[in-house]
Amino acid sequence: MPASELATVALTLKLAAVTTVLLLLLCLPLAWWLASGGGRWRHTVMAVAALPLVLPPTVLGFYLLLWMAPGGWLGDLALWLRQQSLAFTFEGLVIGSLVYSLPFAVFPLRNAFLGVPRESLDAASTLGAGPLDRFFTVALPLSRPGLAAAAILTFAHTVGEFGVVLMIGGSIPGETRVLSIAIFEQVEALNYQGAHWLSALLVLFSFTALLLTRPGQGEHLHA
Repeated sequence: MPASELATVALTLKLAAVTTVLLLLLCLPLAWWLASGGGRWRHTVMAVAALPLVLPPTVLGFYLLLWMAPGGWLGDLALWLRQQSLAFTFEGLVIGSLVYSLPFAVFPLRNAFLGVPRESLDAASTLGAGPLDRFFTVALPLSRPGLAAAAILTFAHTVGEFGVVLMIGGSIPGETRVLSIAIFEQVEALNYQGAHWLSALLVLFSFTALLLTRPGQGEHLHA
């Protein structure tokens, strides 16, 4: 594999890894809140979290591009903080990936938390455990299969995203050129052999990720 393609694979894996870690950190409290009731805003929050499942990626990417470009609220904030726009940068890809892969993290985690026996939480409460203690010592350990499923699905989904990264990142080697973009460019250049090898790599990776996902955990990407 040429060095340029190896760099593309490395950038793709880096993007997926960063997105997965950040999303798990963000979605653990969100999923626990949703599983615990969530109040009257629960259905609204779940609908917003599920939007990337039904919105065309180009629509999501278009609005993200508007927000990240100079004049957009994210773009202006980035210009103020670091004198550089977020559009067509790796950091911009991370933000777009966080939004696009959100449901693949939050819903498996929520479903895992819903499966935690109420009796276990009540017993911990009776023994004097506070809400945070019950979460870290009871709910989280019992939800490890769901946590693993969320991590695998988020990572795999981020590796395969195309429309969003194309809209907000383009194809800058070493910065925003990920595998899905590289495949698209190979097809445009009529280099079907190159596209075939990269596509086969993604097919193998996606199949392996699904095999590693606990049966049933990846089926509940909905409210």
